[in-house]
Amino acid sequence: MMAQLQQGGPDEKEKTTALKDLLSRIDLDELMKKDEPPLEFPDTLEGFEYIFNEKGQLRHIKTGEPFVFNYREDLHRWNQKRYEALGEIITKYIYELLEKECHLKKVTLPVDAIETEPKSFIFMSEDALVNPDKLLVLIHGNGVVRAGQWARRLIINEDLDSGTQIPYIKRAIEEGYGVIVLNPNENYIEVEKTKAQIQLSSDISDEPAEKRERKDKIQKETKKRRDFYEKYRNPQKEKETMQIYIRDNGSPEEHAIYVWDHFISQSAAENVFFVAHSYGGLAFVELMIQREAEVKNRVTAVALTDSVHNVWHQEVGKTIREWMRENCCNWVSSSEPLDTSVESMLPDCPRVSAGTERHELTSWKSFPSVFKFFGEAVKAKNSLVKPTPTRRSNRIKYEEF
Repeated sequence: MMAQLQQGGPDEKEKTTALKDLLSRIDLDELMKKDEPPLEFPDTLEGFEYIFNEKGQLRHIKTGEPFVFNYREDLHRWNQKRYEALGEIITKYIYELLEKECHLKKVTLPVDAIETEPKSFIFMSEDALVNPDKLLVLIHGNGVVRAGQWARRLIINEDLDSGTQIPYIKRAIEEGYGVIVLNPNENYIEVEKTKAQIQLSSDISDEPAEKRERKDKIQKETKKRRDFYEKYRNPQKEKETMQIYIRDNGSPEEHAIYVWDHFISQSAAENVFFVAHSYGGLAFVELMIQREAEVKNRVTAVALTDSVHNVWHQEVGKTIREWMRENCCNWVSSSEPLDTSVESMLPDCPRVSAGTERHELTSWKSFPSVFKFFGEAVKAKNSLVKPTPTRRSNRIKYEEF
């Protein structure tokens, strides 16, 4: 058609010019944009049309298929928000399992909280504080996980056994342990900002006017670029929120110390054991730094799973490092078979393979070895001989620096 128009007379040439001008003004990228759907999602698993089957796998009610992240093509933010909404439902579902299947009780923190202040909670077995023999304390890593979980990704994409602490809890109870499940990421509540608070936060600044103007200019340019590349024509605006921290539980480290002071240290158990995953290991080491004498006196053994603690960055003293070498073992992500010795550059506890290269799977894959380690620790304590953390071809030796 264009070729025919170009071969015509003056009128046709004018039409051609007008058509070219029209085409040049059409933003093809804009035409490709989609209106973002509302960020509104179901508040139950059934509403999402998913359910956990008899194997503990999340499956679609109608198709039986695993969870699909890309529910809507080319709408990544919406899909991510949907995933997060499902994750919140699963968190509540795990809480229910802790109470109904594991028969744990929910305990509010702080212990002296008044009705109007933000609160957190932990879970405990009925005998956690009175069991005279053994107490198991579980600490997960950081991020979106909450009490009873190791990894949300595993719960959604694999199964409940690998992604939750429930296998640990059930086995511990079967073997006569009391149990305390920490909730170190429940550090604050979020409340929506009022219009006055939003205005106040944007108005308050101690910066010089010139610097503030320059900063505002940069922010405007950044916003302009972001808006230009915005995928959606009408993106949903999210509410502005503020965080109100929970007293004495405003961080994983604070939480661990608080639970130690108010629960673990008050328990009757002769042998206290910890399983701490990822950042939970760092929180445990911080607890040791703050309560060294108490921890040494009460804790029999500590199983770390791919812990991210660092004895140098955390400025861990020599006496703690020595205690960790004798009483802790870190099952790390590795391609080596389970329990194979893994070298370390740091002078802390022995490191052995968890039998997987996936960080989030280390707690599940090391599960049988952890309880064996605890059993050996009790026997060794009773015979006044220190345990060998696990089967290792070469005992790791460290030099003090």
